[in-house]
Amino acid sequence: MYALVDCNNFYASCERVFNPNLQNKPVAVLSNNDGCVIARSDEAKKLNLPMGAPIFKWENFCKHHKVTVLSSNYPLYGDMSARVMTILEQFSPNVEVYSIDEAFIDLTGLDHHNFSDYGASIRKRILKWTGIPTCVGIAPTKALCKVANKIARKFPKETGGVYVIDSEEKRLKALKWTAIKNVWGIGRRLEKRLIVKGCKTAFDFTQLSDDWVRLNFSITEWKLKKDLEGIPTIEFEIKQTKRSIATTRSFEQTYSDIENITERISTFAACCAEKLRVQKTSCHMIIVLLSSDRHKRDVAQYNASKTIVFPYPTDSTLSITKASVEAVKTIFKAGIKYKRAGIIVTGLVPTDNHQLNLFLHENPKHKPLMSAIDRLNKKFKTTTIKLANQDLQQTWKMKQERLSPKYTTKINDIITVK
Repeated sequence: MYALVDCNNFYASCERVFNPNLQNKPVAVLSNNDGCVIARSDEAKKLNLPMGAPIFKWENFCKHHKVTVLSSNYPLYGDMSARVMTILEQFSPNVEVYSIDEAFIDLTGLDHHNFSDYGASIRKRILKWTGIPTCVGIAPTKALCKVANKIARKFPKETGGVYVIDSEEKRLKALKWTAIKNVWGIGRRLEKRLIVKGCKTAFDFTQLSDDWVRLNFSITEWKLKKDLEGIPTIEFEIKQTKRSIATTRSFEQTYSDIENITERISTFAACCAEKLRVQKTSCHMIIVLLSSDRHKRDVAQYNASKTIVFPYPTDSTLSITKASVEAVKTIFKAGIKYKRAGIIVTGLVPTDNHQLNLFLHENPKHKPLMSAIDRLNKKFKTTTIKLANQDLQQTWKMKQERLSPKYTTKINDIITVK
C-alpha cells in the first residue's frame, strides 16, 4: 500500500500559520514579480478568482471581495515544506517527495495497521507540529492514491481528510466518480482524444484494451491504466542526481547597464554552484542566457547565450561566477533593455569521482573556502556570505510589494510575543 499526503492550499496555509487573521478569509498568492495568481485558498476559489489571473486586471475584484493578495514567499514555503517532509519520514523510511506540497509514502510492511487511523495520525501530527492542514489518500498503487486523495479533499466531513481504497468495490466506485480530466497524468490534449473515444471517467479509461492504449499512446499511459486497475506499475521513485541545474529569473525592472547585469549573473551563478555542492557534483560546462522583454514589442528585441567549457570539473562559486561574468560581457549589447537572465550548469559528474587533468586543476584553496561558506549560510539559513560583486542587501531583486515576513528563515522576522 501507498499513501499520498497533500498539503491543502499550501502557500495560503503557510501564510495562515503565522497570520491567523487570514483564517477562513480569501487569500491569493502571486507569482514572481507579483505577476499572476498561482495559489488560492478555498474561499478565493469560491469567489471564482481564476488561476493565472494577472493581478493588474483583477486588482479591483480582489479589493471589492476583500481578497488578501500576497507576494510569493518562497523561503517560507520551502522551509515549511522541509518540515512536513521530515515529519513524514517518521512514518516510513521510504518517502518520495513529489512536489513542494505533496509526497508519496511506501507503507510496505504496515499491513497490520488500520490504514484509516494511520492516515489520521499523519494528518494530526503535521497539523500539530506545523499548522498545515493535509489530506491523505491510501491505495495499492500511486495512481489510485491520487484518486483517493481527491476524494478525501472533496469530502472532508465524510472522510475526515483520509480515504482508503482497500477493496475492489471502493476502487470501482472511486474510478466511476473521477472525471477523466482529473486523472493524474491526463492533460488537455490527451483528455480530448479520450473523450472522442468515449472515456468520460477514469473507469472508462481502464476499460480500453491494453493493446489499443499502447498503439495509440505511450508506455506512460499504459502504466497509468494498469495502476488504475490496481496493478502497481508506476514505480516508487528514488531521488536521482540532476543532470543539469538552472537558475533563471526575470528582473523587477529592465536593465540597460552592464553593472546590474553582471551583478544578477553573479548571484545566479553562485546559486547554481551552491546547488552543485549540495548534491555533491561538479560541472564541466556553463551556459549564460540574456534576453530582452519579449512582451514589449515596441522596443528592440535581443536574445543571446554563451557556452563556457571548463578544462576541469568545478563546483567553486568563484570559478563559476568568474566565467559567467566574462561570458555575459561578450554577449551584452548596449542600448538593449534586458528583462531576464540565467545560468545553466551542465555536464555534471560526481565531485569525488571524475577524470583529472594532468596540467590544469582547481585552486586547492577553493574547496575549504566553499565548505566554510556553506556551513555559515546553512547555520543562519540565509545567504550570509556573498561575493563582493553581489548585492549584499537583496538576493533575487523581484517585485514583491505584498511580501510577508520570512518567519522561519530570517532572524529579524521571527515573531515576538509581547
